[in-house]
Amino acid sequence: MSRFIIEGGSKMEGEINVQGSKNAVLPILAAAILSDGKNVIYNCPRLRDVDMTIEVLKNLGCRIDFERDCLEVDASGISGYTIPDELMRQMRSSIIFLGAIITRFGKAEISMPGGCEIGNRPIDLHLSALRQLGVGITESHGFIHCVREKSTPADIHLNFPSVGATENIMLAACMTDGITTINNAAREPEIIDLERFLNRMGARIRGAGSDRITIEGVHKLYNAAHTIIPDRIVSATYLACALASGGTVVLKGADSSHMGAMLSVLKNMGAEIYEDKQKIVAVSPRRLKSIGTIKTMPYPGFPTDIQSPFMALATQCEGSSVFVENIFENRFRHIEELVRMGADIKADGRVAVVIGKSALTGARVAAPDLRGGAALIVAALAADGTTEIENITYIDRGYEALEERLSSCGIDIKRRE
Repeated sequence: MSRFIIEGGSKMEGEINVQGSKNAVLPILAAAILSDGKNVIYNCPRLRDVDMTIEVLKNLGCRIDFERDCLEVDASGISGYTIPDELMRQMRSSIIFLGAIITRFGKAEISMPGGCEIGNRPIDLHLSALRQLGVGITESHGFIHCVREKSTPADIHLNFPSVGATENIMLAACMTDGITTINNAAREPEIIDLERFLNRMGARIRGAGSDRITIEGVHKLYNAAHTIIPDRIVSATYLACALASGGTVVLKGADSSHMGAMLSVLKNMGAEIYEDKQKIVAVSPRRLKSIGTIKTMPYPGFPTDIQSPFMALATQCEGSSVFVENIFENRFRHIEELVRMGADIKADGRVAVVIGKSALTGARVAAPDLRGGAALIVAALAADGTTEIENITYIDRGYEALEERLSSCGIDIKRRE
């Protein structure tokens, strides 16, 4: 099993090219099966989750060509409408194929999805919306069987602005007769990116980025080329790494317009943040100030995905910081590992209090999930001595060549088998 060996004490100094967004590329790859030919995706990151998605596409009958950051998906030979249980169990985002497969074949069969164990993530919103779109759904023995009984547009209201449910509705409704609306839709930049790709294919969707999306069904979609937006969570993670090490980093290709809540927190901590078109520069202050209270919220609020890395950074701030996790009830699993490194953190339910200026020391720790693993990377850069991080397959799910990027900025990090 792979692990990272990180020697703390070095300042992070240099430039990093930000990868394409994991959370944007996965639904776009699902959408690629909706045309009867070859779609080309640029700025596609090489991640474990992308690899798993490619396996799903191959299982459905797609031909794949992946060179550098260019991924071609040829769906002209697609024939399958099922996803094997072993693929569904490996990542939660596999549920996004449900709407796309139903649109392509009028039916789908999948098992309940897996992924990081960060808490309850029910798919009730997905299934309820699909039923409103005329899909008959039965569940038995851990499998979901779907058949589109009629093509019915709908006026759908989401009780929670779920990103996955919003994307699944867009995929399921884009070729439905009539007009479908999504009320209380998720507003994340990744939703906008999916809208852009689908519209390039010939779909008629508007409103992405707002809480109301309108989808006018079309009869056919065509091949398209698309460039994935930069990953805002990865960008914020590298900023946290730089500040934890007391250094400076230039993020090339980053989009600060997607990162308002995160950059605001870093500025309040005293960091000097310079924003330019497709570039962010972060300079560490002489001392980091307390974050205060952070509450995770749907976009444009503070994202749950960056809560863990920022909590690790908060251990180096003066004073106390409070984190309130409103999205996932089990997203504090990294705390035990940070405490092992010397952090002073107390958690009660969905609230964690971090007492700052902890003298972290290197230790042997294990990534509990994707973003919890990123938190351990941040902590290791601030720690005295050597940190060994196990279970880094979680980290590989969302961070492309992390050790290469950090090494290029002067960090002593190595991957060991």
